Amino acid sequence: MKVLTGRVVDGRIDVGTDLQDGSAVAVLAIEPESVVLSEADERELADALEDIRAGNFITGRELLEELKVRISPAALSLHHR
Repeated sequence: MKVLTGRVVDGRIDVGTDLQDGSAVAVLAIEPESVVLSEADERELADALEDIRAGNFITGRELLEELKVRISPAALSLHHR
């Protein structure tokens, strides 16, 4: 899993890096009027992105495994009713 940022150029998303053809991607479109962050939130987001770029993150699979450990079997049975 990669976290990339980019811009729309001529109607296409330009992330400044090559992805393999057929790569599955998720796109979050940030609309200026719908997302307003405080300066503290912006700093926190910038710090988090820097951590990711430095390799300080866990994969989605690792996150799911960690969440499985935290969720009790009783809580899981409530979701499957």
